[in-house]
Amino acid sequence: MFLRPLRLIPEKTNIDFVRARFFAFFVTLALMVLTVVLLSTKGLNLGTDFTGGVLIEAKSSQAIDLGTIRKDLGSLDLGEVEIQQFGSPEEILIRIQRQDGDEQDQMRAVQSVRDKLGEGYEYKRVEVVGPTVGKELFNAGVLAAVLAIIGMSVYIAFRFEWQFGVATVVSTFHDVFVTVGLFSLFQLDFNLTSVAVLLTLAGYSTNDTIVIFDRIREIMRRHKADNLKEVINIAVNQTLSRTIMTGGTTLIAILPLLFVGGPVLFGFAAALTWGIIIGTYSSIYVAASLLLYMPRLRRIDSK
Repeated sequence: MFLRPLRLIPEKTNIDFVRARFFAFFVTLALMVLTVVLLSTKGLNLGTDFTGGVLIEAKSSQAIDLGTIRKDLGSLDLGEVEIQQFGSPEEILIRIQRQDGDEQDQMRAVQSVRDKLGEGYEYKRVEVVGPTVGKELFNAGVLAAVLAIIGMSVYIAFRFEWQFGVATVVSTFHDVFVTVGLFSLFQLDFNLTSVAVLLTLAGYSTNDTIVIFDRIREIMRRHKADNLKEVINIAVNQTLSRTIMTGGTTLIAILPLLFVGGPVLFGFAAALTWGIIIGTYSSIYVAASLLLYMPRLRRIDSK
């Protein structure tokens, strides 16, 4: 006796996704306008990677309790302090936001950290990152995200047709941009890790979109006279189970980090969770429907 595979979504669905495109476009536009307002009013809570600060790499003679270290250094009133394990359990990396004043004030912050940690630590690296370097890192991070989106869209334009590439860059930019809005809304630390999250979401969203686009192309080859709206609905319905299962299983892996990962991982997990939800939504409702408003695809009568 063979066991039937688990299906959270019926094997054959017939949902008219294209019909809901105007509502989806409204939600998309509203989220982007809200993000613009948030960035204009609240801005981003830039971390030490972008604003400058002090970087300390230290090694202890025994395993380090990160919770205790965070509590001890948090009492020094140095502003934002990030602590993470670096390599072995005996090594830590400490980032402290830039202190008001000159280089001497930065070194006084370093000395206060040393005094608080006490004996038994070897300091392998102490660096002071200036605001100019932080600005350069921020610009490089933004450029990396933009180039990644453009590069993937160019590939899709060559792999499929240029209309697919335009739809991809619009939907992927939307996913990344509204995730930046999440950082602004909750004032989550925006640092180099956040840039990595955005790049991950860009790849995830593009992957979901490509699956639907590939099915559209396959249907176009088999049914050359089909209406484009019908083709889109058939393609999205046929890939719906795969899309939902992929997003759902990814969320299963991320949600524990969100709820029990602690403050260090909260921003990372929250951004990924939101990005996966919004990326799945845009792949189903937005990306393919944008094809309706572009020059006609080859071998498709969109009327």
